[in-house]
Amino acid sequence: MTEAESAAFYADEYRLLQEGSADPTARNVAAQKKRAEALLDFARPVLPSISRHLDIGCSLGILLQHFQGAYHTQTVGVEPGEAHRAQARENGVTAYASLEELEKTEEARFDLVSMSHVLEHLPDPVGYLLHLRETLLDPAGWLLLEVPNLYAHDSFETAHLVSYSSHTLAQTVEKAGYEIVRLEKHGRPRSEVLSLYITLLARPRSGMQRTFVLRSERCVAFKRQAGMLRRRILEKIFPARAWLRE
Repeated sequence: MTEAESAAFYADEYRLLQEGSADPTARNVAAQKKRAEALLDFARPVLPSISRHLDIGCSLGILLQHFQGAYHTQTVGVEPGEAHRAQARENGVTAYASLEELEKTEEARFDLVSMSHVLEHLPDPVGYLLHLRETLLDPAGWLLLEVPNLYAHDSFETAHLVSYSSHTLAQTVEKAGYEIVRLEKHGRPRSEVLSLYITLLARPRSGMQRTFVLRSERCVAFKRQAGMLRRRILEKIFPARAWLRE
């Protein structure tokens, strides 16, 4: 899609395609609350006090609200979906339709930028993360990311432009000038036994910028086949633990 087509797709069509409704649903709200709790539990042991939090792809602002409750942050969100952005604003979140719109208004940098299930939608993830580091994230700030795991998640959805393993996610983040502090494969909040997601915390790399060396990942097709076979086996052996009730 062109940039204009992509903006129109996420403004009006994406939620309808994925969730069957352009408006927020009760099921979606419940899922967002559980994911926000899981992300907060992941970050809290490492993340110190923060004052300004930007969540890109903030939807209804639920993740921002959870971190605000824990850290008493000033919250700002970016949400291209019109109905979800309107609801986020009703929930008290300062929400913008795009990063460009935010950059025209917000001047202070953020000490936490989060992107939950957003990076896989971006045509230039390295360039996007580099832009965040150079213009919006405080040099001492934190980056929180979560993406589907290529080796356990269905992953190949219509709107996903990239599918990540932990290796390629780490390479993407490091190439954009960050150092990874914590990375975990897990299934929270949907599964106890399937590693559906990859979550990481990273910080802008300090000091002299080292030359990035691309490290290729081998046997990707085999790992995908083995991972999805493992998933099918675990689904049969532990059905209640493989997929938790929503």
